Amino acid sequence: MMMLSTKMMSKIVASLPSENIVNGNIKKVVKVTPPGPRKKLQLAVVEPGLGSGVSSPDYILDNYLKTLSQRIKYHLENIYYDHHIALAPLLQFHLNNCGDPFTENPVDFHSKDFEVAVLDWFAKLWEIEKDEYWGYVTHGGTEGNLHGIWIGRELLPNGILYASKDSHYSVFKAARLYKIDLEMINTSTNGEMDYSDLRAKLLHNKDKPAIININIGTTFKGGVDGIDVILQILEDCGYSHDKFYIHCDAALNGLIVPFIKNVISFKKPIGSVTISGHKFLGCPIPCGVQITRKSHFAYLSRNVEYIASMDATISGSRNGLTPILLWYSLSSKGQIGIQQDVMRCLNNARYLRDRLQQANISVMLNELSTIVVLERPRDHEFTRHWQLSCVRNIAHVIVMPSITRETLDDFFIDLVQKRKMWYQDGSVKPPCVADDIGAKNCACALHNGQYIFFKETNTLSSRR
Repeated sequence: MMMLSTKMMSKIVASLPSENIVNGNIKKVVKVTPPGPRKKLQLAVVEPGLGSGVSSPDYILDNYLKTLSQRIKYHLENIYYDHHIALAPLLQFHLNNCGDPFTENPVDFHSKDFEVAVLDWFAKLWEIEKDEYWGYVTHGGTEGNLHGIWIGRELLPNGILYASKDSHYSVFKAARLYKIDLEMINTSTNGEMDYSDLRAKLLHNKDKPAIININIGTTFKGGVDGIDVILQILEDCGYSHDKFYIHCDAALNGLIVPFIKNVISFKKPIGSVTISGHKFLGCPIPCGVQITRKSHFAYLSRNVEYIASMDATISGSRNGLTPILLWYSLSSKGQIGIQQDVMRCLNNARYLRDRLQQANISVMLNELSTIVVLERPRDHEFTRHWQLSCVRNIAHVIVMPSITRETLDDFFIDLVQKRKMWYQDGSVKPPCVADDIGAKNCACALHNGQYIFFKETNTLSSRR
């Protein structure tokens, strides 16, 4: 193990251009390369009777299914749904949940009973009584965020939207769509909101109401904003309950944190919560759940005569399959099964973090998260092979119920072996990610004072 002396580090810093030095520390220069064009399958619509052999629809679909089945081994998210056989017969029906889930449809081809059952389950989880909530099954987390912020805008027309810079891009999309003034709040290195910055900006705009987006798990780092801390800041800054609206974006963590810590509760003065149903539960169709207070429903709803329903949704017509898929998953697992999934994912995420730390690879894992953040792999082909999402100099692995320790071991061993190739001659060093995940989590030579490679025998023998 080689330790770098202070004198050696001084030489490294001195060799860099002056614009790369800030307060004696090396400043990262990150070049963002836009993604290339998507690799297409070169498909065309096949006319009936003309397609035969390799161009027939059945042949093309068969090859596509084989590709998906092979690539699923290298996708580090929850994309497998094991109830497809039981639910496949539903595909023969057109199910449209149009309008309000709590009103009758003029036709029978809907799944509103399943939808309300799913909503009731989440209402209980997030501590709001059945007669006090309203909600619906959305097409995903983005629609939930658009809906939650829409409520805030309707309740507080001249309100300012406050969202941390680590918020999902749909929050900023909502600000543009609704033409809401936006205050972007700084974040700490773990992705959590910078509360001092929030306080300063609330005080600066005290003459206007506040619409606040709270992240219950940021998209990339899994940082959880403190609801209680933010509520105290609002009180300290003189915002009464009628002068603020809180929307909670719990896309991934809304099904995780309730089984670890009682973070999400409508007993607190929050206005809405949304999750993505296709993430932790693994639904094969993008979907989500949005719940708000029933008292807010009147601000959004409009009567639509030809569907015989009130409508306060964004999409109007909604997929009738997704409530059944969610209901089936929740009914198959129950709270005990989901809690077991949560604990297994947390343990597996810590397992991967520990292995990366032992190999002296920069890594971070938030306490209430299953998102393992690590240094960005140097090789694009490696990133593409493992289908990793990357931002600046970091990547992340989202440890979900379908991800086994064997898969995590395969990823870890592949990464360690590839790093030997990328950095073996010493001309290129692993990236410094202190600005992204904190100096204590950065394993570069500057912050850790060392750089080691595991021997292949040690790496392989630790697999279990």
